[in-house]
Amino acid sequence: MRCLRLQWFTLLLVCAIPFSSWAEVSGTLTIVGNGPELDTIESLARSFEKANPRAYVNVVWDDHSKPVEMVKAGQAHLAVAGAEATGLAATQIAWDGIGILVHFSNFTKEITTQQVADIFSGKVKEWSEVGGPEAKILLIDRPKNQNIREAFESRLGITGKIPDSAKIIAKDEKVVKTVVGTLAPWSAVTYISLSQGLSVVSSGVAVRLLPVDKVEPEVPTVKDGRFPLRRPLLLLSKPESNPLVEAFAQFALSPAGRQIIAEIYVPFDRN
Repeated sequence: MRCLRLQWFTLLLVCAIPFSSWAEVSGTLTIVGNGPELDTIESLARSFEKANPRAYVNVVWDDHSKPVEMVKAGQAHLAVAGAEATGLAATQIAWDGIGILVHFSNFTKEITTQQVADIFSGKVKEWSEVGGPEAKILLIDRPKNQNIREAFESRLGITGKIPDSAKIIAKDEKVVKTVVGTLAPWSAVTYISLSQGLSVVSSGVAVRLLPVDKVEPEVPTVKDGRFPLRRPLLLLSKPESNPLVEAFAQFALSPAGRQIIAEIYVPFDRN
């Protein structure tokens, strides 16, 4: 009888333990990327590890890497990307706007999506052609492998059309410094993760973000789709089932994950 009571007591204890505490995933997960999302992914990884003490997340970030190819080759489990890739499963976790950044002295009031395409494809060479100052346009581009460039070109229909004469700069900090430091008769323009752009504008740096199609570049307009230049933030993985990959994606979409994502990006609403 005592043995039976002990068995029932043990069963009650097991049933009282939350599922997540004894069904945690384990193993090593490698996430790769090359875009501006590093801080968010790092924060997600560390919080995921705290929730799953037997799991380790290795975040590998390189401006010149090819994350999608690394996942396809089995060198990583998850790639952070801005577009889907053939043969890989995609989970969207956020939206990010793509801001058009110019010097604060550039008084161009606003710009259209078509004008952005014309500027970055080299058809428009003077700011006066779009209602701006009498200054030449200096294009600042991003490396071809970066997901923000892929999304930008694809959205505007200018893939492969950005002139070779454009300056190519990977780091956001250097991009902003170049825009600020460009002197007449030139006035620079670039595209940047909207979260980064809003941050430098609010910190008082001498730059501004242009409205596009009469829509202000802001978090609410990115969230509801009114701002025309936005890209999805995706986690790409092989289609085969992997408990660790699936657990991380679910965490990113959970309330805890969404709170982390919302610090910089617009969490994806699955409803």
